[in-house]
Amino acid sequence: MVRFRPNVAALFVRPEGQLLVCERSTFRGAWQFPQGGVDPGETLEQALAREVSEEIGLLPQHYEVLRHADGYRYIYPPEARQKKQKKHGYHGQEQRYYLCQILPTAPPINVNQKPQEFSAYRWIEPTEFDLEWLPEFKREVYRQVMKDFFGISL
Repeated sequence: MVRFRPNVAALFVRPEGQLLVCERSTFRGAWQFPQGGVDPGETLEQALAREVSEEIGLLPQHYEVLRHADGYRYIYPPEARQKKQKKHGYHGQEQRYYLCQILPTAPPINVNQKPQEFSAYRWIEPTEFDLEWLPEFKREVYRQVMKDFFGISL
């Protein structure tokens, strides 16, 4: 039986429509959205608030959740699966994506958190997102997310 770890991911947009992407500190050139696993006893919304704070330094009062969608799944590649199964007991992740708008009162994005998951960030037009920024096993999920939330075919 395939076991999926519950996970949340955040699509941050500015009022003018630009989308936040963050570069992984451990994989230069790998740009993604803030995301992370749901801890035992945590709701999805609590996990979202925790992950966003831990990864980019924003608190719930700095953004508004516009909508969300569930059921995005991926399986870890074989080389990572063994490590992940030992660590968490899962074969992959099942994600809920949240579309979040940054509020005018929000501070700047701060990727210099401890531990540091991202080394840089930038705001792009959603059409500029490039699937080549991602490992192969995540691309289909991102393709579907970009279609579902922005109407973009990558």
